[in-house]
Amino acid sequence: MLYYYAGNIFSLAGKTIPVYILLFKFQFVMKKILPSVLIIEDNKDIIVALQLLLRNNCNSIDSIIEPGQIYSKISTNKYDVIILDMNFVAGLNTGNEGFFWLQEILKIDPNISIIFLTAYAELEKAVQAIQVGAVDYIEKPWDDNKFITSVTRAAEISRSKREIKSLKQINKNLRSEIHQDLNYYQSSSPEMIELMSMVKKVANTDANILILGENGIGKEVLAKQIHSLSKRKESLFVSVDLGTIPDSLFESELFGYEKGAFTDAKESKPGKLEPASGGTLFLDEIGNLNLESQKKLLTLIQNKKIIPVGSSKQIEIDVRLITATNLDLYKACEDKLFREDLLYRINTVTIEIPALRKRQEDIDGLSNHFLKIMSDKYQKPISGISEKGMKYLKLYTWPGNIRELGHAIEKAVILSESKILDESDFTFRKKNSQNSFETLDLENNEVQIIQAALNKHNNNYTEAAQELGITRRTLYNKIKKHGF
Repeated sequence: MLYYYAGNIFSLAGKTIPVYILLFKFQFVMKKILPSVLIIEDNKDIIVALQLLLRNNCNSIDSIIEPGQIYSKISTNKYDVIILDMNFVAGLNTGNEGFFWLQEILKIDPNISIIFLTAYAELEKAVQAIQVGAVDYIEKPWDDNKFITSVTRAAEISRSKREIKSLKQINKNLRSEIHQDLNYYQSSSPEMIELMSMVKKVANTDANILILGENGIGKEVLAKQIHSLSKRKESLFVSVDLGTIPDSLFESELFGYEKGAFTDAKESKPGKLEPASGGTLFLDEIGNLNLESQKKLLTLIQNKKIIPVGSSKQIEIDVRLITATNLDLYKACEDKLFREDLLYRINTVTIEIPALRKRQEDIDGLSNHFLKIMSDKYQKPISGISEKGMKYLKLYTWPGNIRELGHAIEKAVILSESKILDESDFTFRKKNSQNSFETLDLENNEVQIIQAALNKHNNNYTEAAQELGITRRTLYNKIKKHGF
């Protein structure tokens, strides 16, 4: 079964695309989920018998006597399994009616599993039934245990079909997003041209990749592009923001847990690693992981197995690992804040994305890229940025990098009343090197204080949060809020 992964997996310049999530999201269902069943049978006694048989093994059981009611019933309800009589006219045993209605049902919902029920079992008809789309063919009278097993199996088939369909839609949507954002890394700067050349070389391998770069530079976007170029592109890309997971919940969030493993574990829950198996796992903000969690991650990488909290069962995991941080991990190793053995496991290949201020030649392309996205989003007929406006953008140092540029363009698009963005449409926060406050604007001063704490502690979130007197999670949320 597939796990309906809850969380955000794609972020571009502050725009979070839910895994439709967004996506809808998937689940490896570890608890028992009961199916919804529809019985289509002209014999009321058989309907009652089936309802009594299946009542403890189904979430709901509906029934109809006239097959003509099928259209309205299926259109207004979602069924996992349909038990369909093959003959509705007394004296006939050809099964043609059953075959006809089977095809009609699958036209409405091809993911429903259909079990044929017949008083005239024939091998030829059984084979034909399976060929045209039924999952089973049961003769009256039936064996109760076998019938329950057949319904359970049919429900699993139905859910698997729906999950596969959803997976395909997810990958289609993600590929569309990635295609849209190719301009994000189309660059004329020598550094970025060299970087993308390296990406193409390593993408189709299973080498672990460490992406370095300042906040807002687009590390997750690059990770998604690597996934889209890899041999795992048809499987899931799962992103885990380690900065938002408290240290105490690291193991249960990633590895999952069994019912009763701790006080609030009222039911079993898979972790975020399981849906990533076969695909790519992206761990953002890995530099802020504490030493105990680092040890658990190292064990996962070495053994390629996880044990959910409260369980003794090992689950094999096959993932391509991409990690990212804005910290100097080598210095962190020297300071005994990061395990050296883990560092060498995650950085088979290291890709460092240069800050936006170091490649001003990319501001034109990125600005127009975001302008198109935001103009479409807010339905504003803005066709470009003036020469004066673009020059103004290039004079700014962009401490928040590409994310801040995206926010600036979005704000300008929302507020502008002209068809061309000009210098007056852009406003940037002014940083005071003395850390004194020009105004009493609370939000602006909060930005300065947070930036000062980060600078003082070399972007170490844990130490900066302690200095500020807040939790690391609160600090991370404020950083995301202010876009730097």
